[in-house]
Amino acid sequence: MRIYGASSEETLRARRLLTDWAGEGYLTKAQYQVLEQETVFELRTTNIFLRLVLFLFTLISVGATAGLFFVVFLSRPSEQTAGVFFLIFAAVCYAAAEVAVSKARLYRYGIEEALAVCSVGFLCAGMQAAFFSGSPYSPKPDAGESLVPAAGAALSLWIWRRFGFSYAFLAAMIFVVFLSGYWTSSHSAQHLIVVVFYAIGLAGIAAVRSRHRLDYLDEGYSLVEAFLWLGIYLAINLQLSSFNLLAQQLWSATRAAAEFARPIYWTTWVLIWCLPPIVLARGIRQKDRFVIAVGTITAILTFVTNKPYLGWPRHTWDPMLLGILLTGVALFIRGWLARGPGGIRNGFTAARLSGKDKQWINAGATLFGLLSPQPITPAPQTSGPDFRFGGGASGGGGASGDF
Repeated sequence: MRIYGASSEETLRARRLLTDWAGEGYLTKAQYQVLEQETVFELRTTNIFLRLVLFLFTLISVGATAGLFFVVFLSRPSEQTAGVFFLIFAAVCYAAAEVAVSKARLYRYGIEEALAVCSVGFLCAGMQAAFFSGSPYSPKPDAGESLVPAAGAALSLWIWRRFGFSYAFLAAMIFVVFLSGYWTSSHSAQHLIVVVFYAIGLAGIAAVRSRHRLDYLDEGYSLVEAFLWLGIYLAINLQLSSFNLLAQQLWSATRAAAEFARPIYWTTWVLIWCLPPIVLARGIRQKDRFVIAVGTITAILTFVTNKPYLGWPRHTWDPMLLGILLTGVALFIRGWLARGPGGIRNGFTAARLSGKDKQWINAGATLFGLLSPQPITPAPQTSGPDFRFGGGASGGGGASGDF
């Protein structure tokens, strides 16, 4: 079912580990050269920055091509006609993604990823325009329109299973959020539907992942499991989750308490305190850094939203107290691990053993610099309009002293 061969992906994984170990000094140059010759693969890869550039360029190219087609060949088409062509574009984009991988052997190259993403977008737009009328999401949507997010979720899951794009699974999770709004107008039922879907997916991923603990698929399943744990928590925490996606507003404590029945409201408050320890225990037992990270994030979010849940007033020093608490916990854990035999306790260590963290930090710093709204370097200072240079004995070259 997966388009990439198992041997190719396993070799690519071994090549990345080899590069990482060599960069950290665990292998000599001679050892690296010998092992490098044994990990030759035929897939074409690129770095993260060129991957993003190719992804955006392909998205723009596909959108421009579709727009040009409508301008040249179709003048003011009906919604049904436009929807049919959108469905055709979806099929063409998906076929192009398959060809880009099977023929050109692209792997996380940006081009095939953008084509797969465009196929999902064209499919949803085509179904909405061809079979349904009205806005994509209205206060009282037709139950039949739920086929649109259902198709988007199904295609996203297929793309994740076929190509291994983890963000395609995340897109399927987002489609599920939209799907619940078509089935019921009760916010409590919407939250419950999303939690049930995510819980079913989590159980399935946990069952399948147990068979791939030591191969190349484990990291992908780890990230997907982390997504599901985080999704369940966000659906349970009524202070963070809102299914009115057009409003894009956080729920206040008063609004959430009024929207949901008191038993449901206080049950979710208990659950947001119980879920982070469960996630952390799961991550620590599996030695899964992604799940551990999600457990840490959910614990922080629980502390942040506890006061709104209880209706307590917030203070300006609350973030400072939280920062002190997190710093103290981090220093305690680091010191506790460092005091273990060889700086290791139960397979965990505070020492950096891989260069992946450094690579992520560098990539994040670069992205932050690109997205920063203001430059870091200060603007040059200009003199006031009334300031006048002068006072010299001679300006030189025939100029006066006031020049």
